[in-house]
Amino acid sequence: MKIQFSVSHLCYVLSISILFSLFQSNDLEAVRTFGKFDNVKVCRVHDGDTFIADIDGVHPIIGSEISIRIAKIDTPEITDTRNEIKQLAIQARDYVSAKLAHAKIIQLDNIKRDKYFRILADVFVDGESLAEELIAQGLAKPYNGKKKPEWP
Repeated sequence: MKIQFSVSHLCYVLSISILFSLFQSNDLEAVRTFGKFDNVKVCRVHDGDTFIADIDGVHPIIGSEISIRIAKIDTPEITDTRNEIKQLAIQARDYVSAKLAHAKIIQLDNIKRDKYFRILADVFVDGESLAEELIAQGLAKPYNGKKKPEWP
């Protein structure tokens, strides 16, 4: 059996392939969001940029004890072997823990999934950006999801 393609068929297939690859691009994926939640109840804080929460009104499979990563920032790792970095990480975790514990409203906005299946979201505590507060306190650095910032 011999299959023949005309030039117009080949151009059509290439065009569709190019369009499909554009929609699979990480740049376009970053624009895709899934709304917002303002019914978040914190279970525990993992570190300065990640906490575990329940989201009321969302099926427990995806809304119970779900890991939430604060978008656009990176905080030091608690597992860092350098004592000064570890102490900064603990400060960041404790700051987030206190902010979330005293919050009247915790809102997740611009919700996405990250590569570890966590929710990645802009987090607002009583209307204030938690990411901006952490940066202002020197407990976080801006992070775009690519190369992590260096901690001294």
